Amino acid sequence: MAQDFLVELGTEELPPTALRTLMNAFADGIAQGLQAAELEYGDLKAYAAPRRLAVAVSGLAEKQQDKQVEKLGPAVQAAFDKDGNPSKAAQGFARSNGVTVEQLSRKETDKGERLAFVSEQKGAATDSLLPGIVDKALAQLPIPKRMRWGARREEFVRPVHWLLMLFGNRVVDGEVLGLKAGNTTRGHRFHCNRELEIHSAQDYVQQLREPGYVVADFAERREMILEQVTAEAHNVNGEAVIDDDLLDEVTALVEWPVALTGRFEERFLEVPAEALISSMKEHQKYFHVVDGDGQLLPFFITVSNIESQDPAQVIHGNERVIRPRLSDAAFFFETDKKTSLEARREKLKQVIFQQKLGTVYDKTERLARLAPAIAKMIGADESQAERAAALCKSDLVTEMVFEFADMQGIAGYYYAENDGEPLNVAKAMYEQYMPKFAGDELPKSDIGTVIALADRLDTLVGIFGIGQPPSGSRDPFALRRASLGIIRLLVEKDLDLDLRALLELARDQYPRTALGEYNTVVDQTLTYVLERFRARYEDQGVPAEVFMAVAARNLSQPLDIDNRVQAVYAFSQLAEAQALAAANKRVSNILAKLEGPVPSNVDQSLLQEDAEKALYAAVEDARAQVAPIYAERRYTEGLAGLAGMRETVDSFFDHVMVMTDDEALRNNRLALLAQLRALFLEVADISLLAPAK
Repeated sequence: MAQDFLVELGTEELPPTALRTLMNAFADGIAQGLQAAELEYGDLKAYAAPRRLAVAVSGLAEKQQDKQVEKLGPAVQAAFDKDGNPSKAAQGFARSNGVTVEQLSRKETDKGERLAFVSEQKGAATDSLLPGIVDKALAQLPIPKRMRWGARREEFVRPVHWLLMLFGNRVVDGEVLGLKAGNTTRGHRFHCNRELEIHSAQDYVQQLREPGYVVADFAERREMILEQVTAEAHNVNGEAVIDDDLLDEVTALVEWPVALTGRFEERFLEVPAEALISSMKEHQKYFHVVDGDGQLLPFFITVSNIESQDPAQVIHGNERVIRPRLSDAAFFFETDKKTSLEARREKLKQVIFQQKLGTVYDKTERLARLAPAIAKMIGADESQAERAAALCKSDLVTEMVFEFADMQGIAGYYYAENDGEPLNVAKAMYEQYMPKFAGDELPKSDIGTVIALADRLDTLVGIFGIGQPPSGSRDPFALRRASLGIIRLLVEKDLDLDLRALLELARDQYPRTALGEYNTVVDQTLTYVLERFRARYEDQGVPAEVFMAVAARNLSQPLDIDNRVQAVYAFSQLAEAQALAAANKRVSNILAKLEGPVPSNVDQSLLQEDAEKALYAAVEDARAQVAPIYAERRYTEGLAGLAGMRETVDSFFDHVMVMTDDEALRNNRLALLAQLRALFLEVADISLLAPAK
C-alpha cells in the first residue's frame, strides 16, 4: 500500500534571491533521504513561496521492504578444533548474534568457507523515518549563515513558525526544528491571514489557492507574472524587458502576483536609460518598458503581492517611491557633466588599485603606455587608444557610479560623449569591461578591444608579479575571468597576437622594484592563462588530451592554438586517428630511447624493404602536399590529408625491423620515422591522443 506524503515548513519571508535554490535543494534532500532509506515512491514535486518550502511525494511506500541481513564470521578452519569443537571465535560470533554455534550457517567466499548468520530484518514504518529524512534535508540546505530567534536553540535561514507533515490523511508524529508536525498551513499574510487545515497532499495546492490566496507552485507563479507583465506592457504600446534573474526574484517576493503599470515624468528620459533602469530594477524590482526600437518608455511595471480594490492607489504609491530615485539620477547626471573625465583623473590618485601596485591613477598611466603599443599591433588608432586608456577609469569618481555601481563604464561613455571625445574613445569607456561573464558580448570597436585587453593584462601581470595568484576559490581580482576574457578577445576577435609578447609588454610598464616576481611573472601568468584555455575546451566537450597534444608545442598565440585544437579534435574523430596516434607514440618512444641526436637525413639507397620504401614515398608526398597548407594554418585540412597514411605506416611496423644491428640501416630507418613524426608535430603531438597503457 502506498500513500502520498506532504511536508511544508512555514517561515518568515525567505531570501528572494535564494528561494529557488532552497526549493530545489530541499526536494533533492528529501529524494536522497527516501532513496537512502530504500523507500519506493512515484513522483516528487517541490513548492516554494515567500513564507514556505514544501515537497509533495506521490505513491510513497508505507514501510521499507523486509530484507535478509547476512553477517560473516570466522573461517570454518579457525572456528573448530581437530575434534570438531567450536573455538572461542565461533562461540563469540554466535553469541554476538544471539544464537548458538549450531544455528549458524556456512558460506563459501573467495577467502574460503566461513561461518555466517542470516537474519530477517523487518522494514521500518515510513512514518517513523520521515521526520529524520526531513530534518536532514533541511540541515543540508545551502545556507551560508543560519540564525537563531528568541530563546530557541534551533537554527535556520529565517525563523520557522509551522510544520505540516501528512502521510496519506494522517499527521506524521514527529518534530523538526523544534516544531511539532500538524496538518495546518497558513494563507496569504493579508488576504487570508489564518490557519488552513489540509486533509491530504492532493488538496494542498488548491486549498492554498482558494481560500488561501497563495500560488504555491514557483513555476506557475513565475509564468503568471511573465504573462501579466507582458500584457501590461502591451496595454501601453510597449514591450516589457524581462530579465530572468529579476523574474525569479519577483516570483520569490509574492504569493499572489498582480502586475500594475506606473508612469514617471518624461523629463527623466534625458538621463542615461541605464541609470533609470538600474534604479527601477535593483532598488524597486520593477520591469522597464521599451518601444519597438528598444528605446525606454516612461512606464514601469510592478508586481504587487495583493489584489487591491483600488489599484490606482497602489500605482500612485509606487510612482511616489520611484520619483525621488529618478530625481537623484538626474541630479547626479547633470552635476557630473560639469566636470570632464580628464579633470577627474586627479581624484584617481586617492583611489588604491592594490596596496603594492599603487593607485588607479597609476594604473591608467600604465594603460596609456600599453594601449598604443597593442593598438599598433592590430592597426588601430594609437592616439585614440592612449586617450581612452588615460580616461577609462575616471567615471569611478563620479556621483553617478558612486550611487549606481553597475553604471561603471556606461557613465564613462555618456560623460566622454558630453566632453566631446571621439566616438571610439567614448565607446571604449564601457567596452573595456566586455566580456563581463561567460557568453557575454565582446567589444565592437578596435579601441574598446585594445583597452579591454590592456586592462586585463595589466591586472594579471601586476597581481602575479607581487606573488598573489588565485588560490582555491579565492580570487579577489577576478583573474580567472580576466584570463578567459583575454582568450575570448584574441580568439573570437581573430587577433593573431603572441600572448607572451603582450605579457612582457604589460610587465615592462611596471617599475622593476614593484614586482617581486619580475623575472618569472611572464611565465607564471602565461601558464595560468593557458590553463584556463584548457578548462574552456573541456567545458565545450573537447577532451583534455586534444588540448595537451597542442600544448606540447609550447605555443603562446591563442588564435593559432585554437586553430590547432579544432584541427586535432576533428582529426581525433576520424577512423584512422587512433592507429596513427598509436604509431606516433611508438615512434616517440623509440626516438626517446636514443642516447645521441636523432638522425635526420634519409639515404634512399639504404631503403631495402618494400614497406619502408612505400613509407618514404608517402612521407615525401605528404610533406610536399601539407607544407603550403600548414603555411596557411589550414591545420584541419593538413591532418585530414595525413590520415591517408595509416595503412602505409601500419605496414612499415608490421614488416620492418627498425632497431636492426646494422647501424647505417638502423639510423636510416630512425631518420625516416623522425620525418614521419615531424609531419604531425607541425600541428601537435598526436601521440598524446593514444590511450595510456
